[in-house]
Amino acid sequence: MLRSLAILLAAAAAVAGPARADPVELMPNVTFDRTVQFTPHGVVVLNVITMPRPGGLYRLAPVPAGGTIAGAPRKLTQIERDVSATATVAGINGDFFDRRDGHPTGIVLTGGVLEHPPAAGRSSSGVDAAGLLHVDRVKLFGTWQGTGQRRTLNELNQVPAAGQYALFTPSWGANAPAVAGAAEAVLAPFPQAVPNTDLQATVSRVSANGGEPIPPGGAVLMAAGGAAAKLRAEAAAGAPVVIRLGLQPAWTGMAEGIGGGPVLVRSGKPVFRSLEDLTNDEVTARDPRAAVGQLADGRIVLVAVDGDSPGYSVGLTSYELAKALVGLGVVTACGLEPGDDVAEAFDGQLLSRPAAGEQAIREALLVEYSGVYAPDLPLPLLTGEAGLTSEPLVYRLVRPSTVTAQLQAPDGSLRPLETAVQQPPGTYTLPMPALDQEGAWQFTVSAVDDLGRASSDQRGFRYDTTLTELTVPRSARGRETVGFTLSRPASVKLVIEASTGVVVRDLGSASLAAGRRSIVWDGRLPQGSLAFAGSYVAHVYVTSAVGSSDRSAPFNFRRTG
Repeated sequence: MLRSLAILLAAAAAVAGPARADPVELMPNVTFDRTVQFTPHGVVVLNVITMPRPGGLYRLAPVPAGGTIAGAPRKLTQIERDVSATATVAGINGDFFDRRDGHPTGIVLTGGVLEHPPAAGRSSSGVDAAGLLHVDRVKLFGTWQGTGQRRTLNELNQVPAAGQYALFTPSWGANAPAVAGAAEAVLAPFPQAVPNTDLQATVSRVSANGGEPIPPGGAVLMAAGGAAAKLRAEAAAGAPVVIRLGLQPAWTGMAEGIGGGPVLVRSGKPVFRSLEDLTNDEVTARDPRAAVGQLADGRIVLVAVDGDSPGYSVGLTSYELAKALVGLGVVTACGLEPGDDVAEAFDGQLLSRPAAGEQAIREALLVEYSGVYAPDLPLPLLTGEAGLTSEPLVYRLVRPSTVTAQLQAPDGSLRPLETAVQQPPGTYTLPMPALDQEGAWQFTVSAVDDLGRASSDQRGFRYDTTLTELTVPRSARGRETVGFTLSRPASVKLVIEASTGVVVRDLGSASLAAGRRSIVWDGRLPQGSLAFAGSYVAHVYVTSAVGSSDRSAPFNFRRTG
């Protein structure tokens, strides 16, 4: 992927409009690619994850750092590693967060349960049961009632100000926050915090000053300042309490939701002025930016724009990002937190290139895949040489599953590795059998989990002995001789690349007979001038009767004059 990106950047002067590297499959039906756009302000790099319409084995959900609203900030890659036992994940940074206490500033809705209220002045993004993305201004109208009148519930999993009431559920963390002078009523048991529903409970005990443990399956209703007396009077031990977390619009049937803003694309059109509660810099600065959007066919895209890196990627304004999303085919989209926090990652590995390095964030928006997953094979080419005779065939399960795995040979015949084996969640390595045919092989693993959901993944590699014994002297002065052995006649091409992957010289193809052979690079560029001293890569491509393969090796080059 990095090599493809470098080539695209090097071609900036010769290409008009956007350019894209070939998509890379991260997991079944989920891809990653980079879009490079050449603007009057400089090059802009968009990192794009594309997933199927949410549903079944695929979920798009916010994940707070540490799994709770009050958890300590973590890097995106660490958040992904934290949940890797329950799903294979890829994603981007999430909502804006409060720099004082770290909580997300907008809605957190997971599995239909409200964990944090929306920011009324900004857009919220939600995914309904049909997998459709909604971008709306959503408000919380919370109430609670004990033995007295119905009263306003001001906050959910957020510290109340003096005179306010707040509800803390297990989504907040282990204990309610310490608030001097506050009163709190412990509700145990307490229903899940589903919006627009009367949540009924009984007060088990009353305490003061916060810090109260939040019971599993329970909650804590807190009153701060002058409201504490009312709570003690109307929510005494044994009293019934009814809490309602009303949303407007109701967002009935919404499964997942995350805060952010502003709205970027509506009905396939870029939104120029959203009039949302955002500062001028948050909208108009040319910065790293993140967004979630939906294509007309239902697929979801997660986009992270690299920025603050002149010569690599300068970033975008909010409206420029909206136009870029429309160019990708997005019909509905919303922004997420911009700036240094913008990042995109897969399976705990960074995909984007944050200018300030990866930052700790309070929340991620993740694609969660719960089917069988086969990681990339470490060796795309096996030649039969030492270290290139076999490789591990690995798959990972996040649910109990019945697994079948096999290899398909170049002639189409199948080599069973496992057949209907019941496996608990975990990572499994299968031994590779002896390879008796040269050409393209394919490893396929299929699974049916304990919920009856079928999934499969596959990875390919080549077994090809045509090109072996590649020798590239590590240091060359003036010229470089690349040696190799051919086991059969083949068309051979030597390409000299910079260490970034940019092609320096393509020496063209030549038909060579079997045996020990060599090709010489004279140290010159296509125009005939001497190449600069530095680090290079000799890349040899061969095409023979069994197909195409390639090998490469680095070397250092010094000029002779």
